[in-house]
Amino acid sequence: MTELKALIFDVDGTLAETERDGHRVAFNRAFQAAGLPWQWSVAEYGRLLAISGGKERVRHYIETVRPSGFETSDLDGFVKELHRAKGQFYLDLIGTIPLRPGVRRLIQEARSAGVRLAIATTSSLQSTLALLTTVLDADSPNWFDIIAAGDVVPYKKPSPDIYHHALQHLELPASECIAIEDTHHGLVAATRAGLRTLVTTNDYTMGQDFRLAKAVVNHLGEPHQPFELLAGELNSQWFKLDDAAALL
Repeated sequence: MTELKALIFDVDGTLAETERDGHRVAFNRAFQAAGLPWQWSVAEYGRLLAISGGKERVRHYIETVRPSGFETSDLDGFVKELHRAKGQFYLDLIGTIPLRPGVRRLIQEARSAGVRLAIATTSSLQSTLALLTTVLDADSPNWFDIIAAGDVVPYKKPSPDIYHHALQHLELPASECIAIEDTHHGLVAATRAGLRTLVTTNDYTMGQDFRLAKAVVNHLGEPHQPFELLAGELNSQWFKLDDAAALL
């Protein structure tokens, strides 16, 4: 059996429910602060998640919905500034968003066993670091060999670029790593990079196509809170390093 050398985590929706309860709320506060009458409901934001990246999401909304009364001569500048403001509002919300079940346990198990950790996310580096230091541990960014985030690569998921970047830094082949994702886009990105992937669904992603995943669960699970196995085969009721190694 191939030895498991690293776990590569997505962030939003995988480590914590940051999309619904964090980014969406922060976008709405940024809209209000900018004097815009836009409000993204839970359902509408779910549809917008088909677009990877916050700045890309705003641009898509403007170009497809064409909100009444909105005009700008510098769309790139407007989107960049709105996204910057949204990031500040997001930081104010971080402390209210807990980690998903099993995340802390699995990360601690990996650290104890000498299995390396990495992050590959389309979220910005600032918001990723804020989440880690607030809800995981103040020193937790140092637990990860690489935090590949935001615009560090030219193309976002489902492009595999962010995973190629993480693997290159780890100096490991994809065959010795497991990706942990929550979306179809993330799964496709990891698969294109040659990674076997565990998917942990959430309310936004549970209906997506995860046929490429090695296994699909509703969360990573805890001894007192077992996961629901939605696809694939796992030998336990909470995801452990042995299960990750078996997926290889």
